[in-house]
Amino acid sequence: MFKNVGESTFEEITLDKGFYLFHFQNESKKIQDFEREISSTFIQIHFCLRGKSKFLFNNSTYSFDVLDNRSILLYNPQRVLPIHLEIQPKTTLISLLISIEKFHSLFSKESGYIPFLSDENSNKKYYDDTEIKPTVSIVLQQIINSNINSSIRDLYVKGKVYELLSLHFQKEESSEGEYCPFLVDEENVLKIRKAKEIIIYRMAEPPTLQELSNEIGLNLKKLKDGFKQIYGDTVYSFLFDYKMEHARKLLESNQFNVNEVGIKVGYSTSSHFIAAFKKKFGTTPKKYVMSLKQ
Repeated sequence: MFKNVGESTFEEITLDKGFYLFHFQNESKKIQDFEREISSTFIQIHFCLRGKSKFLFNNSTYSFDVLDNRSILLYNPQRVLPIHLEIQPKTTLISLLISIEKFHSLFSKESGYIPFLSDENSNKKYYDDTEIKPTVSIVLQQIINSNINSSIRDLYVKGKVYELLSLHFQKEESSEGEYCPFLVDEENVLKIRKAKEIIIYRMAEPPTLQELSNEIGLNLKKLKDGFKQIYGDTVYSFLFDYKMEHARKLLESNQFNVNEVGIKVGYSTSSHFIAAFKKKFGTTPKKYVMSLKQ
């Protein structure tokens, strides 16, 4: 189901029995309301890619926000949690509703480290609020920007949602043992996040690692180690993946040619950009654009 109201869109896709995806895009200047009854057997996962949304409960007597680049998970087998959303202007939100039965079938082997799947927590409510991982953000953007034949789009989205769940619940090595002390230092974490923002903002001409280290006020070793622990990759590997995803979206917009896209993401020659794009996606930018028109 797809609805377009002015500058706002809402899309609902049934992925499977007891498994749904909602996509909200509010480009208007007004708050958009969305309400949906849902039973207590469902897990709700909401990803706010930009902007802000507010969840209202108990006839609006209780509320909490889902902020930019954050995801929340809600599960309460003891109480019905109907969806009542206020979607702020300039907000993009993707929500997954999945029955606990369906979720168990997907993650039965991983129940040891997903808290609400353990036997002792099976009848307890669960709430989680986390930053959206870069890998998860990429898949969310792929879902939103998918521009393929409508007859197979639902199948494409379903595959991407399975990828999304596996990445979202992936057990990070950094959550164990010797890696924990760094992440306890909130000041260092904030500096690493600032480093990520800097390289994304200046992706066409990124600073060297030493320049980045100086700019955020963190020594080079802590920058390297901390970035790998938080984002699961080196600074430049993360930047490469981000640049290629950004390039892919620019190509899909049909507003720029291959050479222009290459320049926007920091490649002075089209041949270097083409080689990088092919390394990431296994095809050239031109062939990728042609595939979208088929």
